[in-house]
Amino acid sequence: MAIGERIRFFRNLRGMTQKYLGMMVGFSERTADIRMAQYEAGTRTPKEDLTAALAHALEVSPMALTVPDIDTDMGLMHTLFALEDLRGLRIGQLDGEVCLRLDKRLGMTYVSMFDMLNTWRHEAEKLERGEITRDEYDHWRYTYPQVEAERTRAAMDRLREKKKQEQDAE
Repeated sequence: MAIGERIRFFRNLRGMTQKYLGMMVGFSERTADIRMAQYEAGTRTPKEDLTAALAHALEVSPMALTVPDIDTDMGLMHTLFALEDLRGLRIGQLDGEVCLRLDKRLGMTYVSMFDMLNTWRHEAEKLERGEITRDEYDHWRYTYPQVEAERTRAAMDRLREKKKQEQDAE
């Protein structure tokens, strides 16, 4: 999905008009809807700073707006080829099924990708078990990795508070 389509997707998901979103990122009331229509139609491409502002206004990660073109089979295939080159993604077969796997020989790249995919798997399992709602799962996906950083900070704060309480009790 091209960036303009992602902007439209998230704008509609948030119930915003083009004019409202455009004004949130600093366009004048007179031109806000026109500018946003141009970005959504793909006749203009937002620069990095505008992409960041749009992501902030839409409450998503900037990376959620700039995903590669995966709307076509060939676009998806070339995205997978790039992941093979850059991230060690390998294609194979497991129990007669085509599967994608990570190449362990790539050291830190493997560890990083494994951690991210494993975190995703945990969230997907929570959704399947009914521990979180679809909206909570989507929020996690659309704000990743910020939501993970917030969870880590909160967990560290809880640990610090627990340690402080234990020290105070002594």
